[in-house]
Amino acid sequence: MMTTLVKIILGLTLSFLVAQSSKREQRQNFVYTKSTYSAAGDSIQLRAYKILTNKCNVCHVERNRRRVFTKENMNPWAADVYKQTFIKKRMPKGKKIKLTNQEYQELLTWITSTKNHNNGI
Repeated sequence: MMTTLVKIILGLTLSFLVAQSSKREQRQNFVYTKSTYSAAGDSIQLRAYKILTNKCNVCHVERNRRRVFTKENMNPWAADVYKQTFIKKRMPKGKKIKLTNQEYQELLTWITSTKNHNNGI
């Protein structure tokens, strides 16, 4: 009984570590350089960064420090932002902070441009 429990805990721990490792590798493989974006791309990213700062980082600084958005780390998180904001509709949390239709559109534009850039389009 105890051996089985240890095996289960060990298996869960290893699967968690593998998942974290693959996420870390994905983030490390992305290198943001200013030359990769056109002037239009910079403004898309800047507008998205302002939204992430004003609507997301407000809570993330207090509750989820691992996911505080900066200009340097925001692009690797684009897929997660899309999933949490548009698919699961979990973010932003609470009733005080809401995204306007314009902000939703600007985030979606940024996510799309990031996805296209990463795919070489």
